[in-house]
Amino acid sequence: MQLKDNFDRPIKYLRLSVTDRCNLRCFYCMPEEGMHFLPKNQLLSYEEMLRITDIYSGMGVNKIRITGGEPFVRKDLIHFLEKLSKNPLLNKISITTNGILTKAFLPQLKALGIHQINLSLDSIDEQNFKKITRRDVFTTVMDTFYQLLADGFQVKINAVIMEGINDHEILDLANLARMHPVSVRFIEEMPFNGSGKSKKLNTWNHQKIHKQLESHFINFRKITAPENSTSANYTFDGASGNVGIIAAHSRTFCGTCDRIRITSTGEMRNCLYGHNVLNLKKLMREGCNDSEIKTQIIDVIQQRAKDGFEAEKLRGQLNPIEESMSVIGG
Repeated sequence: MQLKDNFDRPIKYLRLSVTDRCNLRCFYCMPEEGMHFLPKNQLLSYEEMLRITDIYSGMGVNKIRITGGEPFVRKDLIHFLEKLSKNPLLNKISITTNGILTKAFLPQLKALGIHQINLSLDSIDEQNFKKITRRDVFTTVMDTFYQLLADGFQVKINAVIMEGINDHEILDLANLARMHPVSVRFIEEMPFNGSGKSKKLNTWNHQKIHKQLESHFINFRKITAPENSTSANYTFDGASGNVGIIAAHSRTFCGTCDRIRITSTGEMRNCLYGHNVLNLKKLMREGCNDSEIKTQIIDVIQQRAKDGFEAEKLRGQLNPIEESMSVIGG
């Protein structure tokens, strides 16, 4: 069967968070102190994650992205990936990571057929990187970047653009795509900062980022994006790779969304900006069988919001967006 929502959009892509913990403290994602990470028994076990992925792949999901927090801070992740890679219904398994712990696992990832890595990198200036992440690990992350290239991985750089913080590095970051066969994706800042307070976002929307890139690079032109892509993708003369712009806050891509999210605690979300709609961990631990779980998944998929704005509105004023991105899983 192919799982479809109430707008007849097929659901093919699952973003699965394996942990809420992270070894960075990027200020746009979480506060420097005061984060209350969950004990292990409140997180999905690897066995529960495999059961969930089996259920969803049996309903037409063929792509899974492993997220966090930082996935590699969870012990024995590679053993989970080994088992996940044996699912014959999955066409692609990819990972989003900050690169601090990733390098040592690259040979195993490659052997498992996991070839696409998204590397979070908001600055290529060592001091600015430290300012943003509140950690002094720039050299480690860049070592991972170059090893990814040397090992032939498909690399996407994710850079959140923040006014007065790293907006002056847009062209320097884009130059990574000139020098290397990578995709550098510029992401609008979102309100998921974990502070418990709403935040006024900066003016660097997708249009302004596009204007900055177009004014600098020769023959800056749009290229075909993959089906259901969240990014508008571009190349330019002399580029070895490409650049993408993700309107994560403007939400211009919602009409073709084919993804759902599972948090590390087993909560299903139909939309990044929405609320939790189904507690899969609770269902499994109460003894529900796969057929019963599928029925409930279908039910909440049929209540999906049209776009991120509607999803945010449905949260209501009493449930504003204040959680950390590390809790949601991106």
